[in-house]
Amino acid sequence: MSRKPSNYIQVLEKLKDLNKKHPSYGIGRHISMALMDYGDYWGITDKEFLHALEKYEAELEMDIVPDKDLDQIIKDGENLDTLFINDEEEEEDY
Repeated sequence: MSRKPSNYIQVLEKLKDLNKKHPSYGIGRHISMALMDYGDYWGITDKEFLHALEKYEAELEMDIVPDKDLDQIIKDGENLDTLFINDEEEEEDY
């Protein structure tokens, strides 16, 4: 039975995974975004760093919008001016 890799090794593996999943983002962006809430992270432990990267990765995965939903958002965005005009007319009726 093999031992679980150290947190340090897991951090490096997580950064490698992030690079594979999001190659257009640099390592600096991944680290900066993952540690955004930490302020001064000079003394952060490897375990905390790994947790921050895991949380950041989960947030990235939640930000993915399916193409059909994205198309609908764009279509709705093209009609924003008519949405606001209709809302103003309804308010005047009261």
